Amino acid sequence: MATRNESICCPPFDPSLWNNKGFEWDKKRFIKDKVCTIYYMPLNFGSVMKRLDSKVRGANASMPDWLCLSDHTSKWNMDVYLAVDKEIPGAENKLLSGNFFSKVYEGPFKDTAKWGQDFSESLKLKGLKEKKLYMWYTTCPKCAKKYGKNYVVFVAEVDSR
Repeated sequence: MATRNESICCPPFDPSLWNNKGFEWDKKRFIKDKVCTIYYMPLNFGSVMKRLDSKVRGANASMPDWLCLSDHTSKWNMDVYLAVDKEIPGAENKLLSGNFFSKVYEGPFKDTAKWGQDFSESLKLKGLKEKKLYMWYTTCPKCAKKYGKNYVVFVAEVDSR
């Protein structure tokens, strides 16, 4: 845990709220932006998050659960969807609806492929078919180090088989 002298920018994450959970969203609000990546490793994630945070604060809005979904569209780009509680002027506002399933993983990012295989197997065992996959990196690397946990949540829009 961090001491008072260490700054923490990310709130603590409770994995029990998201681990092996199915849920439905009906027009859940997000704002979208793009992150440049090299072989899936983000280059400007921090500056994009600061830009989004500025828009949210400027609109006197909040970010429910600090939820930020990442969609790795290629090894060169990642779209991010930041949950918000109202429409944000000057941002690309998006609404997500559908049935979703999430599972939490903890550990180094090098385990992402292993987590992906496990997540696919979990969906199959539950009779679910993945329509769209997102990842939620719940804390920045500095806060993950301070908390001693690096939680990553796989979130998939799903259909029943």
